[in-house]
Amino acid sequence: MADDGSSFYEPTAGRSLARKFEMQAYDLRAYLKRFEEETGEEAITDGFGVLTESAEVTSAYISYSEDVASAMKVVHEHLDRIADALRKVNANTEVTDDELAVLFGKSKGGEQ
Repeated sequence: MADDGSSFYEPTAGRSLARKFEMQAYDLRAYLKRFEEETGEEAITDGFGVLTESAEVTSAYISYSEDVASAMKVVHEHLDRIADALRKVNANTEVTDDELAVLFGKSKGGEQ
């Protein structure tokens, strides 16, 4: 706790930061879904057709699309885990701050 009785951690800022990470994860998931629809095997195969000459190119594009989608999923999951961790930190900090305030003679309303 700081000398003025306030916390070093601002719960509002913590919740806001967690929400930002959550929204980025959500947006990335939406982009990933659209990416998979537009570049999935079916879309690529339809785009290149079934010519013998296109099989190698089609295969390369499908492989690349799968690699990109896999990397995007990892980033999405990471952003989601960060948001979860921030929410836990925020919840734990609020509980700890309330408990410390009581130890120093303050009620939950901030009065002594």
